[in-house]
Amino acid sequence: MSSSSPQQDDRHSRFELKTVLETSRMLIESQDMDFVLNNLLLITMGKLMVSRGMILIYQPGSEKYLVSKSKGRKAPDEGTHLSFEWDQEVKEQSVIQCGIDDFEMPELIDGDPHCTFFNLRTSNNHIGFLVLGSKGNKQALSEHEIEFVESLSIISSVAIANSRMFSELRRINRMLDRKVYELNTLFDLSKDFNIMVDRDEIVRIFKFAMLGQMLIRKFFFVMENEGKREFLATSGIKGQLSQESLDILFGLEDDLYEVDNELAEKIPFLKKNEIKALIGLQFQSEKIALVGVGARANEETYSESDYNFLRSLGNLAVLSIQKTYLLEERIEKERMEEELNIAKDIQKGLLPDPIPQCDKLDIAAENISSYQVGGDYFDILETPDQHLLFAIGDVTGKGIPAALLMANLQAMLHVLLPVDISLSEASGQVNDIIYQNTPSDKFITFFWGIFNPDNSEFRFVNAGHNNPILLRKNEEQVEELTEGGLILGAMPTMNPYEEQKVTLNSGDLLVFYTDGVTESMNEDETEEFGEERLLDCIKANREQSAEEIQDAIITAVQEFSHDVQYDDITLIIIKVN
Repeated sequence: MSSSSPQQDDRHSRFELKTVLETSRMLIESQDMDFVLNNLLLITMGKLMVSRGMILIYQPGSEKYLVSKSKGRKAPDEGTHLSFEWDQEVKEQSVIQCGIDDFEMPELIDGDPHCTFFNLRTSNNHIGFLVLGSKGNKQALSEHEIEFVESLSIISSVAIANSRMFSELRRINRMLDRKVYELNTLFDLSKDFNIMVDRDEIVRIFKFAMLGQMLIRKFFFVMENEGKREFLATSGIKGQLSQESLDILFGLEDDLYEVDNELAEKIPFLKKNEIKALIGLQFQSEKIALVGVGARANEETYSESDYNFLRSLGNLAVLSIQKTYLLEERIEKERMEEELNIAKDIQKGLLPDPIPQCDKLDIAAENISSYQVGGDYFDILETPDQHLLFAIGDVTGKGIPAALLMANLQAMLHVLLPVDISLSEASGQVNDIIYQNTPSDKFITFFWGIFNPDNSEFRFVNAGHNNPILLRKNEEQVEELTEGGLILGAMPTMNPYEEQKVTLNSGDLLVFYTDGVTESMNEDETEEFGEERLLDCIKANREQSAEEIQDAIITAVQEFSHDVQYDDITLIIIKVN
């Protein structure tokens, strides 16, 4: 057999190059994946005189391969899903010749163990394989033929990726067009709802949207107000839901529930009216309304987008209807909020501003209320003899009642300040006044003390308050200021409050705090911040200024509780210079 001449090989190579270039232009310009796959298979089979072949497309979600194109006898049918147990190395091989290369590959075409797998992939992703059966002369593919098919495979992989991208873009554009239409509809409806205060008119617009926009002929809309559930709108519905059935439907955990046979058998009303889905609507995290929908008039199934639209439409109606119920309550609330803001400003004015200073002390203090007005209290006062009085307290309860009691306590301290009596005697008088003039469930944990700058002596009384922390310079062990007596207001003064004193030295640190610090809860509400974390924070920042120590404690508490605050936080930090 004579071999071909160099001139023939050169013409053959130019012909193949022209074929590759023309094919690449045709495939890359196409945005139809089916066209790309079909031409890739037919061109390669025709060029190599192969009678059987297929294209396998990788399905990442299922780790299977779809037979997308198949030609020839005994090849798998198109649409078949195949599963293979091969490793990542197979997906990375450019070409695998069964029976020649060192890979165990499946016999995809019955009676043909010598198929060739051409990897279809981009630089980032494995797309699948072009699988060609044996040539008609049973000879293996030549190096030249493999290079030709590889070139087409590379070009086709790019074309497949492009067609996928264009298909996804078309799908996204269609979805966006629909979303824009739905958003415009919701926007128009929200404008209508916002100007309405007539509940019947709101329900009428809702019903029109269900019938006209969503083409739903059978639906019901139930809403709960003050413990009573009422049908506000229905269409094509026969019969009534019993209270027992409503309890079951409102008790469903999921806000979207597609009606199954079990629920339809339990509640025949749903089966009788061919209700397909139930959509729960919430207000302030509580399910207060329910929409049940039947099949659409155009027989289209409900998509996730449809359910989202229905939920949004229902929420608009619920909010507008709730608005009619809450209109008077809102006016009353606004009036109360105005009064609370005034009370907050008044309470803020009762706290020391600016904080008195002393050459021997570095002082910082802060109060963060959990409500607009709170029950925590602190004060720093200069006595007539130029001593400094420090006070911190926590009134039971929250809001205005606690704030009023706190204001009374502050007034008593200011009245007693110029009076020449001991802390012990003054504590007893304050306790008796609070006990006699407040309800039995109101009392105050309270700590106060006076610092004498002449001898650095600190005299104090602790009336059931969180023990202030005294951390001496260069010491790890802390002292707690515990001496005093009962909380204020719990009972008449039977025994005098015990007054104690400590001498403060340079570098010593005093921390007063309320239980809003140590009882702050973590995000899961399973653990408190606690005294140990507070002590760790104080020790870690003991070399800082009083204000920096204060800021570090507040930051640690807020990070621990994820900025969720259930109680007032009050701190006084005293660092001896």
